[in-house]
Amino acid sequence: MPEKLTEKEQLILDLIRKNPYISQQELAQNLELSRPSIANMISGLIKKGHILGRAYILSESQHVICIGGANIDRKFHIKGQAQLGTSNPSYVTQNAGGVARNIAENLGRLGLEVSLISAAGADKDWTIIEDSSASYMNLETVSKFQEKATGSYTAVLDSNGELVIALADMDVYEAITPELLRKHEGFFTQSKCIIVDLNCPKETVQYLCHFAKSHNLPIVLIPVSSPKMNRLPDELDGVTWLITNRDESETYFQHEIKNDSDWENAVEKWLSLGISNVVITNGKEGSMVGNNEEGIFHVPPIEAKEIVDVTGAGDAFSSAVIYSWLEGRTLLEIAKAGSINASKTLQSPYTVRQDLSAEQLLKDMGE
Repeated sequence: MPEKLTEKEQLILDLIRKNPYISQQELAQNLELSRPSIANMISGLIKKGHILGRAYILSESQHVICIGGANIDRKFHIKGQAQLGTSNPSYVTQNAGGVARNIAENLGRLGLEVSLISAAGADKDWTIIEDSSASYMNLETVSKFQEKATGSYTAVLDSNGELVIALADMDVYEAITPELLRKHEGFFTQSKCIIVDLNCPKETVQYLCHFAKSHNLPIVLIPVSSPKMNRLPDELDGVTWLITNRDESETYFQHEIKNDSDWENAVEKWLSLGISNVVITNGKEGSMVGNNEEGIFHVPPIEAKEIVDVTGAGDAFSSAVIYSWLEGRTLLEIAKAGSINASKTLQSPYTVRQDLSAEQLLKDMGE
């Protein structure tokens, strides 16, 4: 239990609670103390357990922690029909992306306190990501490396918004090692849940799953592509959620999902490995969701009136699932929330839809 506070320590905490990004100099000016005195008191507050570290995250704040990719998304939109082997007239858009970052922004817009743990280059691309992300998440836990480039994802989309080809430079995420994460362990223990995408190395995912299980913390695993399914930990017992798609599940089990029976059996296989809750999405066919308490059932998709851009729809689905689960919804409500948020994102030109809020999602579900 945190130790008792002095009057000045309490004043510092009150100011930090109002503005977690307040500087030590600003604190000193507010309290008419020297900056070194403030630094000493903050150090004491950290030791006493009232503050968890930089950005002055208060121990009662219970952030959701997203770990994994934060990259620049560049999208080339082909104006006509895509033709391989030749030049295609197109226009380009650019914004912040990355699975963990996208989920963090969705959850931040939904009103949760979110911290992102990732690796980036000390470059212009990171500055772009930082500028568009800081309003929705704490970025103090992102590590910058002078010798590395910030991750990038370049997608070519046809005139219907469907993906033609994508190129990913994600080498920087190999720096998200267990050693890098150990300095955040105190932060992890205070979290509401940990979300990790498979941009992280396998040993990192294994470390996080072991840490979460040993500290009785919820953990959510988000695969990012079929080739990275080999980054799942060897032991999945204790994982709270796995949100995957058909291709990724087929790759893991080396068995094709041809019909609803195969689809349901794949959910059963995941559950048999000790995962508490499983979703397998299947594009226009909807999703299959299950756990051992409520059973396994199919949730039809919410048809998008017009598909503007498919990028980010999967992350929108995952985010609404996690949010609804944290809100204590039933499994059916959770899956429906995911489908609705994905559908709305498909109709948006943005990777994370700009009108998202807790109130808007509730209204969407009511409709």
